[in-house]
Amino acid sequence: MSPRWTLGRLTLLVIALALVALWVLPIAWAVATSLKPESETAKTPLEWIGSTLTLEAYRQVWKSGDLTQWLVNSAYTSVMTTALTVVLCAMAAYGFSRTEFRGRKALYGLVLAGIMVPPQVLIAPLFAEMVQLGLVDTYWGVILPQVAVPAMVFILVKFFDGVPRELEEAAFVDGAGRWRVFWTIVMPLSRPVLAAVAIFTFISTWNNFLWPFLVTTDPNGMTLPVGLVNVQSSYGLRYAQMMASVVIAGLPLLIVFALFQRQIVRGVAHTGLAGQ
Repeated sequence: MSPRWTLGRLTLLVIALALVALWVLPIAWAVATSLKPESETAKTPLEWIGSTLTLEAYRQVWKSGDLTQWLVNSAYTSVMTTALTVVLCAMAAYGFSRTEFRGRKALYGLVLAGIMVPPQVLIAPLFAEMVQLGLVDTYWGVILPQVAVPAMVFILVKFFDGVPRELEEAAFVDGAGRWRVFWTIVMPLSRPVLAAVAIFTFISTWNNFLWPFLVTTDPNGMTLPVGLVNVQSSYGLRYAQMMASVVIAGLPLLIVFALFQRQIVRGVAHTGLAGQ
């Protein structure tokens, strides 16, 4: 039976369509502008389609910078940051969820307080630390400051609190230790939320511009967002090339989201945050 179109359903549909339009129109405009000749990008009145469709902006962006190297740098730093974040945050969250120790509540409260600290506040001390450690212009200088994510610890603690303790107690009775229980029971049961955490971390790291911009000066070590901005600033304001850069930088994320959107939705549902 077809659903009844009540006023409430129609209102929700209109709101959903409006949100879709707000998300799709800027992307469509960026793609359309990137396919225009450069001379027509600032022409008034504005037009969606230029006189000809051309890939010249993409060729110029690719020729102006080392996009292959920047893509490799972004992929490597994003994958490594994601892997380390998932493992370290999962271990920290499991410790808060399952172990009792002196100062546990105070330490967990300190971690939660970290959610309210803007990352920009930590830029200066983190940069000074990277200088002291000799990690400026290195992959690890980009990766390590992005690994500690209090929000992910909070999400994983919420999930681990909902995992039945009876499963772990049965493993303890059979002689398994805490580490074995964590890796062979808790982690496999946590795949949906771990997948969501991994995807969110990957997207955040890939899009991060400020920290890689500050900690890398060697063009060969730049990530994709930093490299594209440097290319744009070197050749002035060119709208078609700017939009081509946006499309190139965003395309991998769209592919990731398209491939893993089911895991994202399942992960959010399993965290218990969807209804709060």
